[in-house]
Amino acid sequence: MAIQRMDNVGIVVEDMDAAIAFFLELGMELEGRAEVEGLFADQCTGLDGVRCDIAMVRTPDGHGRLELAKYRNPAVISDGPRNRPHNILGTHRVMFAVDDIEDTVARLRPHGAELLGEIARYEDSYLLCYVRGPEGIIVGLAQQLG
Repeated sequence: MAIQRMDNVGIVVEDMDAAIAFFLELGMELEGRAEVEGLFADQCTGLDGVRCDIAMVRTPDGHGRLELAKYRNPAVISDGPRNRPHNILGTHRVMFAVDDIEDTVARLRPHGAELLGEIARYEDSYLLCYVRGPEGIIVGLAQQLG
């Protein structure tokens, strides 16, 4: 038996509106918002009394989605600073292909994006960079050259 596809990547946030605005400025589309609670939410998360707001954003091609979740109950747990380095164990970034990397970085800055390092050239293939967005989320950007 094989998987069918990757459905989405989940990211827990404190400021839902800021996270949505950041990803919409990146070029994603808001698919919908909802509140999740009840027995099924408790069962699938392994938590008790789950109540959270979620927002689903998708890439323009419809193939990639992020589920943003703001927990109202139980309280969010912080496991350290939000400006963690890129080489920390666990999920560390989500990468997006973009048309114009410099324009994308410029548009994201008013939404709290901070360039980590600089825009780098990989051979004659790509321009690449990482930006830290709201909630400390690291987003990779890749512009194919040629």
